[in-house]
Amino acid sequence: MKLALSFALSVVLLSGSALSAADQPNILILYADDLGFGDLTCYHAESKIPTPNLDQLAAEGMRFTDGHSSSGICTPSRYALLTGRHHWRDFHGIVNAFGDSAFKPGQLTMAGMLKAKGYDTAAIGKWHLGWDWAAVRKPDAVQTGEGRRKTWGPEAFDWDKSIPNGPLDHGFNHYFGDTVINFPPYCWIEDDKVVKAPDTLMDTAKWKPIKEGNWECRPGPMTSDWDPYENIPTTTSKAIDYIKGQAKTEEPFFLYFAFPSPHAPIIPNDEFDGKSGAGPYGDFVVETDDACGRILAALKESGQAENTVVIFSADNGPEHYAYARDEKYDHWSSHPLRGLKRDIYEGGHHVPFIVKWPGVTEAGNVNDALVSQIDIMATVASALEIELPDDAAGDSHDLLPLLKGEADAVRSSHVHNTYEGQYAIREGNWLLIDHKTGYRSKKSAKWEKKHGYPADDKGPVELYDLSDDIGQRNNLSAENPEKVKELQALLKEIQERGVSAPRLLN
Repeated sequence: MKLALSFALSVVLLSGSALSAADQPNILILYADDLGFGDLTCYHAESKIPTPNLDQLAAEGMRFTDGHSSSGICTPSRYALLTGRHHWRDFHGIVNAFGDSAFKPGQLTMAGMLKAKGYDTAAIGKWHLGWDWAAVRKPDAVQTGEGRRKTWGPEAFDWDKSIPNGPLDHGFNHYFGDTVINFPPYCWIEDDKVVKAPDTLMDTAKWKPIKEGNWECRPGPMTSDWDPYENIPTTTSKAIDYIKGQAKTEEPFFLYFAFPSPHAPIIPNDEFDGKSGAGPYGDFVVETDDACGRILAALKESGQAENTVVIFSADNGPEHYAYARDEKYDHWSSHPLRGLKRDIYEGGHHVPFIVKWPGVTEAGNVNDALVSQIDIMATVASALEIELPDDAAGDSHDLLPLLKGEADAVRSSHVHNTYEGQYAIREGNWLLIDHKTGYRSKKSAKWEKKHGYPADDKGPVELYDLSDDIGQRNNLSAENPEKVKELQALLKEIQERGVSAPRLLN
């Protein structure tokens, strides 16, 4: 009850702004999954992957060259994006198959903040932030299989029931998706119910062959006619329908559209085969770009483009298949960075970050300031004159002065983390990896040799000056012990004080 009262008080505080509906822009977030910083041609002119629609978005808006997710894996970055809070203050790992919600009861999300402001809020695509599946599991249900293949069968759940603690319980009016493309249940979910009840166990033999890598699908309930290749076409159509429908209403909207791509399974549809020079992964990125183009075209055709903020980014860097891709196609997805998904080297969390805000951002502007997806919540709140409660968006910085061209920087530091006990701290151009290595994903000696990396010096920490070493080749920790101590102290301070948002430090 106390949590409910706290949330209700937050809603009252948030709904007090004097802005009219006409002054409230729509907000569209396009969120890719496992996309490399060097995959888009607007970030890497020599990329083997054509991305004309996202390149056009960058040409019409502001392209940040130093944008970061909170983590090097899925769930934590999504949590941080939607709460304005570093994930590592609360957890590190992903929500596993049939896992509960990552949000705390009553926790204010960006969707909840905007809903209280009169927005219609929708999430379409990948959720990966948990549901209360135990609430719809039958009391006598037993798991089948053994070891890593152990799972619940389709008969274990009452599929007619509403599934609580999902998107609708955390600020969204609507949801459509399959929660996670490679996790059960393999079926569509609309709002808080499955569209069609699973009736069999997942069997990849029923699907068209995979095009690169492995399926990486966890066992569990599936509808007999499930086709993972239909994910992007179906969710994109739902997004287009939603945008067109919102044009007929007077209320502003917030659409959080989360792609399953180019995350494994790497399954571009046939019409995109061979469209890139980077194999099936590259073709999957092309399909993702095409879907972005279709959604943005619907926004324009519906007459809402000039009153819609569009933000494009990704939850983390590319999967370990990037090493083989670089060897086979000479395309390094993280270019010019070191590291991949899971790593705290830059390639794990330094991601594309594009903002188009008509009337606010200057078209074609390239901004080198340090920014984070955690900052989006405070930025939106600032633009809408929303006073955030003290217990919300504790690490979110207001980027509005940057977007308006009124400031050169808003934040100087950022904490990078994926796994417990392995942190990096950024301050200005200095980057300290407070661990013996920034790797956590698979390491490739062959890749390091090709790209001119020295042998590991076996030191306890690594220190880099990113102003002239963005690829993190030259560990300067031995020559700069005082800088190491300074950054370790800053990391400890940020960890211990519980918040880093400027509004909460004054």
